[in-house]
Amino acid sequence: MIKHIVCFKLKDNSKESCEKSAEIFRSMEGKVPQLRSIQVGIDFLHSPRSYDIILETTFDSKEDLENYQKDPYHCDVVKKYIHSVQETSIAIDYEI
Repeated sequence: MIKHIVCFKLKDNSKESCEKSAEIFRSMEGKVPQLRSIQVGIDFLHSPRSYDIILETTFDSKEDLENYQKDPYHCDVVKKYIHSVQETSIAIDYEI
């Protein structure tokens, strides 16, 4: 199995903006067939080194992760939105 984790800093890290972004991520459940599990968290500490949102997803294989990266819903809805509101992001992908 593959774990894909991405942390996002938003241009506007207000509660409302973070909640909207989190809902966009959660909307992938049931719409992206490669996705085995999804967890989304919003930072509450807001320290200088904090990121605002974490997206944790699980896939059966590296191939499923690659297909997720090209999935129409993921690209046309989720990526399109988050790229418009993010300041930066970091990611890690690893086998579990």
